[in-house]
Amino acid sequence: MNEISFTPDDSLYQDRDSLSEDYTPNSIVGRDSEIQQYHTALQPVINGEQPNNIFLYGKTGVGKTAVTNYLLNQLRQDASQFDVDLSVVSLNCEGLNSSYQIAINLVNRLRPPEAQISKTGHPQYEIYEFLWNNLDEIGGTVLIVLDEVDNIGDDDSILYQIPRARSNGNIENARVGIIGISNDLAFRENLSPKVRSSLCEKSISFPPYDADELQAVLSQRAAVAFHEGALDNGVLELCAAYGAQDAGDARKALDLLRGAGDIARAENAAEVTADHVKRARAELEREELMDGIADLADHQQLVLYALATLQAEGETPARSQVVYQRYEELCELAALDSRTSRRVRDFLADLAMLSIIVSSQRNDGLAGGQYRDHKLKHDLETVLSAMSDLLERIGIHHSIHDVVAKSDVVMLSTNLESPSE
Repeated sequence: MNEISFTPDDSLYQDRDSLSEDYTPNSIVGRDSEIQQYHTALQPVINGEQPNNIFLYGKTGVGKTAVTNYLLNQLRQDASQFDVDLSVVSLNCEGLNSSYQIAINLVNRLRPPEAQISKTGHPQYEIYEFLWNNLDEIGGTVLIVLDEVDNIGDDDSILYQIPRARSNGNIENARVGIIGISNDLAFRENLSPKVRSSLCEKSISFPPYDADELQAVLSQRAAVAFHEGALDNGVLELCAAYGAQDAGDARKALDLLRGAGDIARAENAAEVTADHVKRARAELEREELMDGIADLADHQQLVLYALATLQAEGETPARSQVVYQRYEELCELAALDSRTSRRVRDFLADLAMLSIIVSSQRNDGLAGGQYRDHKLKHDLETVLSAMSDLLERIGIHHSIHDVVAKSDVVMLSTNLESPSE
């Protein structure tokens, strides 16, 4: 066995971490209008006045969190200079789908480790009493940042309770403001009217970056991340163009640049080239596809599995009814009750929307009528790899036996016999 050792390598990077999403640059580029609106909305804090409730919305990767971190860092510094008592409590709401869960997590953020409360077993009124008491103990101005607040769903009562806590007499010593950050453009409109009037006191929309703005973001980070001369001409422009295609997502553009840098470093290349960018993009797309398929519900995966077996047999594009028949076979093998053909058509539409498959509307005239047919958008092996857990549970269909046997789709110790035999 070859000996392996690790040695530092700074041939390309001087600060790779500056390309990560949790890095806050010294200045923000491409978001001047949003920063000005945000600054105005935060001004009451430095004046020692009741803070505004602020709602930020826009797609993933458009700078909402980065701008928030940047401005709040500056606000903390200025508050200290002007002797303003300011506390900031930040909570990412991913995985928290109720006001109860958010309230408990906020209480525990405000308490020392030895005074944490359990996440279940408390009536809701008691949790709110804990929260009001803890906020009053802190006093001064408290900004509560709720990132990905759209995870809360329909139970949005806390977004009403906190902004009204002082006027309702629940707290006396603290002035509390909420900063809600949402990736769901429709979340604001789906809030109850009373919550919308409180939480969305100041609303700021973050539009997608265009290619020029993305290039400015990448240039700023690249100057920190890479040594001078480490990037070939056109690399930043290519990453920015791909990012613009991905709904103006700066996070994806930065991930792409870092991925290209990692490939170049692994190959001991003298510089990062356009070829490295293209290969990094292919790898990132593959990872996104794998994650997207793995997150599908079982019946959605079974529909995709059915289509994959048809593609392995050279029977695609396949009509919806043909996919449904194969899906029913797989359900029987998995000892699952099949969904209706209409529901399977919905699943196929979902898969097409996620760019996992390609669906086309066909019209064969009076003889054949109108119908939709479907095929995989990605290579068969990648799709099957993403469904390896499902394949291990229900077995390997005879049509994909050879594909599985020649790859690492699933361990070869699993049953490779055709389930239909």
